[in-house]
Amino acid sequence: MENFRKVSTSEEESPLPFAELPPGIVEMKVKEGSKIRNLMGFAMAHMERKGSRQIVFSGCGRAVTKTITCVEIMKRKLGGLHQVTKVRYQTLREVWESTEPVPGGTPHHLTVHKNVPSICILLSRDPLDPSQMGYQPPEPSRSPAVGGEASGSSAKGLKR
Repeated sequence: MENFRKVSTSEEESPLPFAELPPGIVEMKVKEGSKIRNLMGFAMAHMERKGSRQIVFSGCGRAVTKTITCVEIMKRKLGGLHQVTKVRYQTLREVWESTEPVPGGTPHHLTVHKNVPSICILLSRDPLDPSQMGYQPPEPSRSPAVGGEASGSSAKGLKR
């Protein structure tokens, strides 16, 4: 591969792995270079709108951890969200071009199909089927501890 350079990468489209999603549901496609601040700004604005009940976060490859981070931030900020997580493989299509020109010809192209891990997470204000694989109920709300501190947190590292 040292004589080739990557020209493009694209994901092969695949349907969301959740049954019976409402029409027009927002899917946040998290990419490796996505800024969490931008993703969360859009997602929070969507979920705080009246009538918005569900949102899907999806990411593949190196974006899986960023996808999970976004979901955990949203669950902490909004609270009371039901979650269903589906893990699968997604096919990426990479096109490579030869770096050494062929005399009197066009450069050679090579197409590579990669299977990379992918995650799709559905967050819902409405209860979901708890018997579904990957279901997580909402976290119980924390009650303030003595002194006004939330349980499990310390004053160290907090901005005031």
